[in-house]
Amino acid sequence: MQHFYVWRFNKWKRWLVIGLFALFTATFLWFERDGTFSVFLNDEPSVLTKGNAEEPNIALTFNISWGEEKVHDILAQLKKENVKATFFVSGEWAERHPDILEKITDDQHELGMLGYRYKSYLEQEIDQVRKDLTYAKEIFNKLGYKEVELLRPPNGHFNKEIIKLAESLNYKVIHWNVNPNDWKNPGTEQITDSVIKQTSNGDVLLMHASDSAKQTAGALEKIIPILKNKGFSFVSLSELINQAHAESKLVE
Repeated sequence: MQHFYVWRFNKWKRWLVIGLFALFTATFLWFERDGTFSVFLNDEPSVLTKGNAEEPNIALTFNISWGEEKVHDILAQLKKENVKATFFVSGEWAERHPDILEKITDDQHELGMLGYRYKSYLEQEIDQVRKDLTYAKEIFNKLGYKEVELLRPPNGHFNKEIIKLAESLNYKVIHWNVNPNDWKNPGTEQITDSVIKQTSNGDVLLMHASDSAKQTAGALEKIIPILKNKGFSFVSLSELINQAHAESKLVE
């Protein structure tokens, strides 16, 4: 037998509870994603985690901080499917592989950065983070990429202080809300199933193009056609950001 419990309040207590609940809901939205407990706050520096849920546009993004082999297979697959993606690269990797970076941009993919050295910003003092971001900007400028404005903090680790710093340096901070953990190489079928099951309108998909991601290109052979058949359109992050009513929230 199921039991249902009802709380009984007199009139003023009932309105007090309703008011407190409304205030709490307006201030905090809680969710759990990939084992990380997160809080969204209103009227604060913002992080893009999802675009317009009313439009079937999605952004395919790749992180790359080391290696020089697997990225070519991924670029070939994207070209075959005529899909434009956004690549987040570390300044240190860009400095070592300017030829690959040129190939990425020649294929008209969007460029974002992971800072200079791929190390969690939560493990560094804020002045160290500032130095890392400033030096990364110098490196990208030196390589001829002066318009890099998209930032994904290393490991996706950040707090309100880091977001405020990034915004003061004219960066738009980007997170994600679909993550198949392809870098763990769980198998192309598992990567594919994870992406297909999770993806909905406006999503930001996180995948990897470092050499540790040995199965990503293979998974993309199925992922891209399936998502296209479901009616999704692949757009750059900038397009997703510029869409009307895109959600932009702070993750702590």
